[in-house]
Amino acid sequence: MRVGGGPARLVVAAPSSGAGKTTVAIGLMAALRARGLEVSPHKVGPDYIDPGYHALATGRPGRNLDPVMVGEGLVAPLLLHGARGADVAVVEGVMGLYDGRAASDEGSTAHVARLLDAPVVLVVDAASQSRSVAALVQGFARFDARVRLGGVVLNRVGSDRHEALLREALDGVAPVLGVLRRDEAVVTPSRHLGLVPVAERAPDAVATVRRLGEVCARSLDLDALLALARSAPSLTATAWEPPSVERASRPRVAVAGGAAFTFSYAETTELLHAAGADVVVVDPMRDDRLPEGTAGLVLGGGFPEVYAAQLSANAGLRADVRRLAGIGGAISAECAGLLYLCEELDGLPMCGVLPAAGRMTELLTLGYRTTADGVTGHEFHRTVVEPRAGARAAYELDGVPEGFVQDGVHASYLHVHWAGRPKLAAAFVDRAARVLVAA
Repeated sequence: MRVGGGPARLVVAAPSSGAGKTTVAIGLMAALRARGLEVSPHKVGPDYIDPGYHALATGRPGRNLDPVMVGEGLVAPLLLHGARGADVAVVEGVMGLYDGRAASDEGSTAHVARLLDAPVVLVVDAASQSRSVAALVQGFARFDARVRLGGVVLNRVGSDRHEALLREALDGVAPVLGVLRRDEAVVTPSRHLGLVPVAERAPDAVATVRRLGEVCARSLDLDALLALARSAPSLTATAWEPPSVERASRPRVAVAGGAAFTFSYAETTELLHAAGADVVVVDPMRDDRLPEGTAGLVLGGGFPEVYAAQLSANAGLRADVRRLAGIGGAISAECAGLLYLCEELDGLPMCGVLPAAGRMTELLTLGYRTTADGVTGHEFHRTVVEPRAGARAAYELDGVPEGFVQDGVHASYLHVHWAGRPKLAAAFVDRAARVLVAA
């Protein structure tokens, strides 16, 4: 890591989804780590699944950089926070390079690259083109002068002859920093719009990441990529720090984990620690009790519909969650957590904390949402909850009440990045502390 200037860094982007940027990003992280480098992994946008693979590849928490959720001013500070002690930061983009919120580039990979002053590596699916690749790359290089295209990785190249044609076309347009041949062995299983979470695939996920690292180590010019990353100028931002709160006693806060609850931001746990909580992990599929002394529970997102039977069968933990809600414990639930707190999910009993029922649908709900009181979050689910809101709603979205607030419970479909609203963690731990004192 370069003292005072921030880490060497680059952004892995693509012209569109499906070009192979996740393959290249994960493989590059793993290959650099295999060289003995400390690699800080990051993902543009609200995606929770790719960072799990990033963490496997690097041995460090995968972190999100999302200017829509946390604001432009926090993007560089969050990168610096996550990259402490790292030699290089690799940032995986989202969708196409310039695809952002609605018709703008807000929240796009290009937006984040500008905020980080980081060079971009464009991953191009070259399977069905040769000379046209030059027009494509040149268009992306010239579209926004504020975005520096440092080179290209060619994916799904068919043969030596195909590679030669592509390299000839790109001569003088952009450096070719790597060539990956067609290899179905490096494809990872997907669900909805992303990969299947790491927690659902172990140990297969470990083998996949190792394979990607080996492929990228021999297919990418790692020296050239490192030189490009080190060409990024110094950052003037200050690393983000979670606000610290001193407490006479630390209330115990359980955070749901395991295969059914894989969606969370690394900063959430850090904020809870800093706010004075004793944070422990609980797996609602395997642990039959909440940890002794639990005064707060954070239920993030995931795919509980896949594990509804196992979650329902764990009657002991469901009873503990009801008990915690009944004594006014602090419970924050998002999406999967909302479904878990319902009376039932697809006809199977859940915790029964909320007077509602959840079920799977064919409709995918996806996108950023801003509530009537200015909270910006993200929705990503194929379920519905009926009724949509309780007597007291968590939010108002487009004039319609959504979610549930009752006693110490706050439950909604909306995922919120707490780093953008750090007072949420402090208020949550305050509530848990009052429960601890009462107990």
